[in-house]
Amino acid sequence: MEFLGPRQDAAEQKILCCECGTLISPNPANMCVACIRTRVDVSENIPKQVVIHFCRFCERYLQPPSTWIACSLESRELLALCLKKLKGLNKVRLVDASFIWTEPHSKRIKVNVTIQGEAFGTILQQQFVVEYTVHYQMCEVCCKQKGSDGEAWRALVQIRQRTIHKKTMFYVEQIILKHNMHKDAMNIKEMEGGINFYYNAKNNARKMVDFMMAVIPCQYKTSQELVSHDIQSNVFNYKYTFFVEITRICKDEVVCLPLSVSRYLNHMSQIAICTRISDNIHLMDPLTLKIGQLNAGQYFRDQFDAICHQKQLREFMVMNIEPVYNTDKQYGSYSHKHQLADVWVLPLNSLGTDDQEIHTRTHLGNILQCGDYVLGFDVAHAVVNNAVFDKMKQSQLPDIILVKKIYPEKVKRNKGRNFRLRRLRKGSVTETVTDDGDYNDFLEDLEEDPELRKNVNLYKRQKPQWMAEAEEVIAPKVGLEELLDDLVLEPADTDENGNMLTE
Repeated sequence: MEFLGPRQDAAEQKILCCECGTLISPNPANMCVACIRTRVDVSENIPKQVVIHFCRFCERYLQPPSTWIACSLESRELLALCLKKLKGLNKVRLVDASFIWTEPHSKRIKVNVTIQGEAFGTILQQQFVVEYTVHYQMCEVCCKQKGSDGEAWRALVQIRQRTIHKKTMFYVEQIILKHNMHKDAMNIKEMEGGINFYYNAKNNARKMVDFMMAVIPCQYKTSQELVSHDIQSNVFNYKYTFFVEITRICKDEVVCLPLSVSRYLNHMSQIAICTRISDNIHLMDPLTLKIGQLNAGQYFRDQFDAICHQKQLREFMVMNIEPVYNTDKQYGSYSHKHQLADVWVLPLNSLGTDDQEIHTRTHLGNILQCGDYVLGFDVAHAVVNNAVFDKMKQSQLPDIILVKKIYPEKVKRNKGRNFRLRRLRKGSVTETVTDDGDYNDFLEDLEEDPELRKNVNLYKRQKPQWMAEAEEVIAPKVGLEELLDDLVLEPADTDENGNMLTE
């Protein structure tokens, strides 16, 4: 018998599909992949329509059971959230998933999903579309805030300052925005003399209080109110209130120091000017340039008030100036940014009369020239209600204390200011109320003081072309600042001193 060769290997044997007759490799179902796909659906246990919940107020999605996360449309976070909502996805292998574009207002999110599953010993790959319907549902934080008008808060931080202007509160607002300290607040309300921050946890309120104590001289008091008490489990439910009082001394104010404070500051003169407010109170004697600092504890131990606020300063015109070189410096620190000078000034309302020029000594000798305008405190004609000031001898008091140089072109400068500041608004921030020009004065201080700009984020002001053309017509009617509220602000480049860099 003739030898026909070795027997063909079993792996190379082929059979016919029992459905369509296609030549295939043997498998338990004896069917080709196409026929198996028509009889078996590997995605039958995966829902094709799912509901997803969205909070319209804080723009967050619900991740069951109780977590709310912020996701933008067609983002990786939203895709992960959508896939977690699919039941039965853990029984198959996920190969690919991608969004299918839908109208943003359609309340529909479509995801194209590709999976692999096993059927009759064969790996099948299938692609299908899952449609998510967006249902609106308020989260717990927004429900407490909107439903009960702030009555569901657990902790309240009351920030107050007892002054006649709001410049320090504007500075505090900018520091809070820069460090994003308002993100945990349920609600923020602007009250008379300050701001209220509502929180749903005591720890968040404590974090805000610690932040305020670190950035500005202040003190705080705490109180608590019993809301409910479970006798069986001995659980108490309290509402906590933190009252934060900011120092009453502000920048460019004339103060009269008590003797104990004056001796602590190396026997500085009792009449001083507050040059800056940071985490300390910076004081300077305008007659000798001696400087000193007080922290919150030292100030509230011996509190004192300003004897002259910025709104009480009078305008003077410099008639003559002579620099003075102070060589008789005693122990203590002295300012190197200022220059002593003898100045002869006239009140602005007395120009053209026969009034005699008034002589005084000032710390502004490096920036004043003849013909400049300056704000000063007329000590000789002022009525001061201060016990420490009344005890001082008249020989120790100058006739005028010059505080700050002013610029007659400030109106033009305000109109051409090329930066803006972010403001707290209702819901996440407070709305701006009438401030009697205090906000504009605060912007001027930012322009003049580089140290103040270091703690503030400046943003470039961008005007649309139509607004630039219609500014002269529209601005006098409704106010240019109100029209610019809806513009998008982009962070400006700043140098190491906080100055905004422009092209």
